[in-house]
Amino acid sequence: MHAIGVDIGGTKIAAGVVDDGGRILAQSRRETDPERPGEIERAVVELVVELRQDYPIEAVGVAAAGFVSDDRATVLFAPNIAWRDYPLRERLAPHIDVPVVVENDANAAGWAEFRFGAGRDVADMIMLTVGTGLGGAIVIGSELLRGAHGVAAEIGHMRMVPDGHMCGCGHPGCWEQYASGRALTRQARAAAVAYPHRATALLELAGGDPRKIKGPYVTHVAQQGDPLGIELLAELGTWIGAGAADLVAVLDPELIVLGGGVASAGDLILEPVRAAFGDALSARGHRPEPRFALAEMRNDAGIVGAADLART
Repeated sequence: MHAIGVDIGGTKIAAGVVDDGGRILAQSRRETDPERPGEIERAVVELVVELRQDYPIEAVGVAAAGFVSDDRATVLFAPNIAWRDYPLRERLAPHIDVPVVVENDANAAGWAEFRFGAGRDVADMIMLTVGTGLGGAIVIGSELLRGAHGVAAEIGHMRMVPDGHMCGCGHPGCWEQYASGRALTRQARAAAVAYPHRATALLELAGGDPRKIKGPYVTHVAQQGDPLGIELLAELGTWIGAGAADLVAVLDPELIVLGGGVASAGDLILEPVRAAFGDALSARGHRPEPRFALAEMRNDAGIVGAADLART
């Protein structure tokens, strides 16, 4: 049977019909205003109604950034949408006559990789989603780790640097302040101000204004061989790898999957991640080490994972 996966972003909602092999059979999207929860609900219902016209649907999974309750019904907190203790499943259920479950978006993406992507042949896996922030998903013994209250794997908010950069969560020094697209953008802009003669490629893309440099610009110029772009990605990879070593000391996974927008840099990010991981791993040479891989599901991961988790 088929399920619908809905991936709620800050300004858009994407949804698709997914079969039990993880294939998207039909897809659609809507633009939304994150400050208007009612508009988001209407868009979700419209997408479900539209997509189920030609397919039998057994469940709907809704993925959103934020803390989701352990019963997969309530968004306890969302950083980019005006949801606080928001009963999303209860609000949607009267308009959708099949079971509805709510999932954290990083968990959904990680589950998609575990079931159908880079992690399909392992039982223990960590997914690092390096986008604007740093999200994660943890699979142990083929089960998604949700924790006692449903909010496990918020790995981006591990404290890495005492008195470091202030995080949006309200605390300084979180891992995502050093291992994310936001961190890459901050460092690139600072480098362009300090060393404009080395940042000519970045500044050209930004119209000469360092404040307009974006993370994808760094990946683009690095892929063209720009030394500064390569260095900036290597710095980012060093932070990712060092934090990954701490996770491995606790969880001992077989595989670490790197996803999110930064993963588009390929080996330019993956190689420094591996190098920094090796330098930081305790008792190296006396323990098995996990493999690293790039995510395979890309932008479809949230849809596919939410749909598949709705069936479980």
